[in-house]
This record gives sequence, structure tokens and C-alpha cells, in this order.
Amino acid sequence: MAWQSPIAPGISWYQESVGERPDYPALDGSKQVSVAIIGGGFTGLQAAYGLAKAGVSVVVIEGCRIGDGASGRNGGQLGTGQRWYPDELEDDLGFERSKALFDLAEHAKQHLLDFSAEHGIDMDFLPGQLNVSHKAGYEKEYRASVEAITTRYGYQHMTFMDREETAERVGSRRFHFGTRDTGTGHIHPLKLVVGLAKAAKAAGAEVFEMTKAKSIRQSGGKTMIETATGTITADRVLIATNAYIENLEPVMAAHVMPIRSFIAATEPLDKFPSVIPGSEALADSRFVVRYWRKTRDGRLLFGGREAYTSDTPRDISEHIRRQITEIYPELKDITISHGWGGSVGITLPRKPFAREVMPGVTAIGGYSGHGVMLSNYCGKLYADAVLGGSAELDLIKDLKVPAFPGGASLRKPLLFLALTWYALKDRL
Repeated sequence: MAWQSPIAPGISWYQESVGERPDYPALDGSKQVSVAIIGGGFTGLQAAYGLAKAGVSVVVIEGCRIGDGASGRNGGQLGTGQRWYPDELEDDLGFERSKALFDLAEHAKQHLLDFSAEHGIDMDFLPGQLNVSHKAGYEKEYRASVEAITTRYGYQHMTFMDREETAERVGSRRFHFGTRDTGTGHIHPLKLVVGLAKAAKAAGAEVFEMTKAKSIRQSGGKTMIETATGTITADRVLIATNAYIENLEPVMAAHVMPIRSFIAATEPLDKFPSVIPGSEALADSRFVVRYWRKTRDGRLLFGGREAYTSDTPRDISEHIRRQITEIYPELKDITISHGWGGSVGITLPRKPFAREVMPGVTAIGGYSGHGVMLSNYCGKLYADAVLGGSAELDLIKDLKVPAFPGGASLRKPLLFLALTWYALKDRL
């Protein structure tokens, strides 16, 4: 029977197509290292790899199995830039900082492709991404963003699509127009995280799974991480739990909110060649975004939901089927082979969060649905910072990311109300 994650519902198509998924032992006893990393996803494992490769003693602990969190269950889309279009960030940060953050994201994209090639990780990369508008009134903004990204940010891979081109490339007339990005693509994320864990271990990092951090305390200039089966003492600590921070550390918990997102996988679309004929990834213009793509073997992977809460639908597959059918009525009877979900970490302004939350303890997360590239690269940047400095990580640390209002008891109810309101606006 396939492994059922205790922290996320459903068995994903990724799990059943990844091939061998190695087991790592649970921590048994106490350890003392230079750097301890809590969270065995993209951020934590990339940091561990970079540090171990440089000869730093490093331990990674993961509360469940490697890949059970967002790194192994997400939509697999790389994207370009940050969560916002660069001209939107520019209104807030100015051109110089917006351009620097755009360049950081491009470095992140290239790093991911180079890393997978260097380590022989076949992550099913397919090129192309389409962003499509569900409202006719957004055309001015779409055209302005393409103009800015190509002329002022030097990115020559994005073009505006009119209604006819959009309909042809999406395989649906549901959308008014869109953008096409040939400089990015999408991947099988669990294949990447499995390969990354192998690379980190081969470089010398100690990797433990089924080892949940219970508390963090400090004494005598050291940080101690308590687990059920031992204590890790370290000079530095990276908290890379993202949406799964729970009550482990209050600063990150106040700034990074978990929300549920769900994905369904269909059988291969052999009888429907008009659906995404170019096999690109897609995302729409809703605030409560819907995202979908074709896999290497021709399946449709479709993700999203009507309102973000922390609950799980009783039937994930049928919940997603309704959204698929809105765009592709011809798929109303398609077989859905898998339905799964998980928690994504978001911040209030949809910008990544990086901060020293205690002396020598850094927390990084809150990628807000744009984390496949950024989480990997932020892990690399953390390792670079420990080894001598990283101006790029400082770009993220300098972002103004306020805490969610309301304190621990009111954050989730207020978020539910706010995002339900945005979901309503999406339908108007």
C-alpha cells in the first residue's frame, strides 16, 4: 500500500510515479553539529548540500518522510520573477530593488536547472508557461507587464497572446487573453526532492526523517533542538519548515500562514489532443489562483480551490473535477486517478520571508505559491551566507513582511474571511 502522509491528505500521482523513494533513519540519540536544519524540503536540503559540500557538519531533520511537505506535493511550476510581476513590485520597491529581485529569481531558475543536470536528476522538465486572464478588463495590465519585462527588465521570453492564440494554446475559449513565457517550465517536484536528498547525503549531510522538532532553546551560545528521540546541539539553526511551522517558533508562525491547496491528476489525455497541445504549465488571473499543466505522459494535473481554509474537502477529486469542467467541458467524464493536497506557506504581502528569529537561528519560507525555484535557491543562499556572505539573501531579508493581524487566535479566521472575499471577487 502506498505511503499515506500524516500531514497531507491523499496519495499523489507523484508518489506512484517517482520510482524508488529511499528511506532515511529517525534520529536515535544526541548530536552536536555546526548547523542544524529543521525541515527536509527544498530549502533545507539545498542548504544542507551546500554546507556539507564545503565541509561543514550539518544535520537535517524532517518530521515525516522526505517529500511529504509542499516540496514533494506542489504544482511543479517554476514561473519567472517573484510572486508579483516586476512592474507591480516596482510600484512598491522602486526599479532598482525590483530589478535585483527579478534577477535573483532568474538566478534561482538557472541554479535549479544546473543542479539537476549536474546531479543527473531527471525531474521531467517541460518548457513553457501560460498565464491567462479570466476577466476582459485586465488587458491593459497584462500588456503593460509584458512591455515592462521585455524592455526594462531585459527578459525576452514573454509575449502577449490575443484571444485566438490563447484559445489555441490552452485548448479552451474560457479566457480572454494571456501571456506566453518560453523561458521557464514545470517539473515533477518529488523526483527533484528525492534526488536532492540523495545529493545532500552524498555530500556528507546527515539526513533524518520521522524526526519532528518539539522545541528550540538556547544556552551558552548554543541552540538545542529537542526531538522525541534525542537532542541536537548546534552553533547555527535554519528553520525551513515553511507552512508546517505550527507552534515551534512564534516569529515565523506569525508571518507565515498555512493554507490548503489541492491537485487532481487525470488519466492520460490521449483522446483530447487539443487540451494544452504544447504541454505548457498554466495559471489564471484569479486571486485564488487555479493552476494546471500536462505531465510528460500526457496527464492533466489541475490545482486550486474556491476559498482558502485549513480544512480538506471530503472528495478532493470531485472538488477539482468541477473546476476542470468549467474550462474543458469535454473532460467532464475523464477518469481522475489521484487527488491530493497539502499546505502552502503564504505571507501577507505574498513576498518571501527570511529573518533571524533568535541569535544564530534563521527562518526562511512563505514563498506564497511561487516556491519551487525560490525555495531551492534560498537554501543555497543560506549556505552561502554561513560560508561567507550572501547579498542576494539580504535582498529577501530586507523585504517588509508584516505579521498577520489578530494574534494566534484570530489569524486563521481573519484570513478565511479575507480570502473568501477575494474568491467572491474572482467570480464577479
